[in-house]
Amino acid sequence: MIAENLNKITKLLPPDVKLIAVSKTKPSSDILQAYNCGQRLFGENKALEMRDKYEELPKDIVWHFIGHLQTNKVKYIAPFVSLIHSVDSLKLLKEIDSQAKANSRTIDCLLQISISNEETKFGMDIKEVEDMLSSEDYQQLDNIRLCGVMGIGSITEDKQQTEREFAYLRATFEDLKQRLFANNDCFTEISMGMSDDYDIAIKQGATMIRLGSTIFGHRNYNL
Repeated sequence: MIAENLNKITKLLPPDVKLIAVSKTKPSSDILQAYNCGQRLFGENKALEMRDKYEELPKDIVWHFIGHLQTNKVKYIAPFVSLIHSVDSLKLLKEIDSQAKANSRTIDCLLQISISNEETKFGMDIKEVEDMLSSEDYQQLDNIRLCGVMGIGSITEDKQQTEREFAYLRATFEDLKQRLFANNDCFTEISMGMSDDYDIAIKQGATMIRLGSTIFGHRNYNL
């Protein structure tokens, strides 16, 4: 079923859109099934679970951290994480930089932008991003690389609302790119869209989509 799902999705994806297989709560055996179909990009939202999976799975897997990241958990994923999608504060960015330096590497990050009205979702507004990027503390960070933006749309049946939110994220990306990252060739990514709305995200310019249940089936959070 995983192989069938992956094959169906990858055939529909434009070549410039990266598929992040969201494997949170799923066993390593499921990840291996996707891996054996050629999938290499996997997303997790808990640092310790991600660390444990990294240790037991093939080392050419490219791990993306997609959930809210606490500063005291950065150290568990800093040695190997490829991209952190969910940078929502200068405090977190400073800790990522510190842990990256301790591991003699540079860690790629996305700025999580608030695009929905749901208070339970994390993210920064444009003023917070501007304040962070203009701060002296940010200027001192040498072991992180900002590569774009990420956003999580509202849980809604209203496709027009979802479209507006994703359009806003794309516009925010383009504004930041033009004003603050014009000379940064790495600032290229827009991570948006999950299993219920990835088609809308692609139409609005997503370069990365994060799909879980569409690939692995629905999760049992009671396990």
